[in-house]
Amino acid sequence: MKRIFLFLATNIAVLLVISIVIRVLGIDQAMANQGGMGPLLAFSAVVGFAGAFISLFASKFIAKFSTGAKVITGNEGETQRWLVETVRKLADRAGIGMPDVAIYDGPPNAFATGAFRNSALVAVSTGLLQSMNRQEVEAVLGHEIGHVANGDMVTLTLIQGVLNTFVVFLSRIVGSIVDRTVFNSDRGGSGPGYFITVIVCQILFGLVASMIVAWFSRRREFRADAASAGLLGTPAPMIGALKRLGGIEPTALPESIKALGINDKPGFMSLFSTHPPIEQRIAALQQPAQ
Repeated sequence: MKRIFLFLATNIAVLLVISIVIRVLGIDQAMANQGGMGPLLAFSAVVGFAGAFISLFASKFIAKFSTGAKVITGNEGETQRWLVETVRKLADRAGIGMPDVAIYDGPPNAFATGAFRNSALVAVSTGLLQSMNRQEVEAVLGHEIGHVANGDMVTLTLIQGVLNTFVVFLSRIVGSIVDRTVFNSDRGGSGPGYFITVIVCQILFGLVASMIVAWFSRRREFRADAASAGLLGTPAPMIGALKRLGGIEPTALPESIKALGINDKPGFMSLFSTHPPIEQRIAALQQPAQ
């Protein structure tokens, strides 16, 4: 369905790599010599949004690589032809360009990703195709198309960019304080204590940022469910699909793109869950009917 653990993994990795490059090139030292919060905040925004947009533009490649999803044209067989035509019909109704359609081997799940509404990727697993009837599969596809039409990838990228900005900014503030007070460094943010503290803080603050992004993602799931009901003209197929998923162990996607899927099992790490409980989603779909 969307994006988030993708952002958690990719953003933290990108920010760490950028931080190391900045350290090697001496840019951190130059920023420290500039003084003032303004230049540091502007620098943090550039770095933070770079990480978010790199994740966005790499999302289709990472999703296909992680799942082994293969793009289909509809000429492979009757099921593939139905999938492509169904996605085309739903995309037309939603007013977006035709996404790439892919199938991957795995337990029941589906996802959509991509940087642009008119060139997204929608993928379903073989397990989902085997465990659901076509009306339910169509509802899941409508959910994924809803994510694309709602611009969820871009919205979450902007949110992640803002959060990344503060992760980079606050990490360097804390790094400077620790370097001067704990390590008694007078080198203006260039000591090893500063660098180590910045890396550790970026990881810790990045985890907190991921909770915020995951919370926002949970809100978007309700909108995507409603979009599916709107595209199909009734919430019944989506409710049926969710009920079926509720009885299936949702271990469908690789950890690197867990948040892309239609179903995410909440547990003690529920703060990082990108999907609300299925019971809440079903209740939200049933509410308009009542």
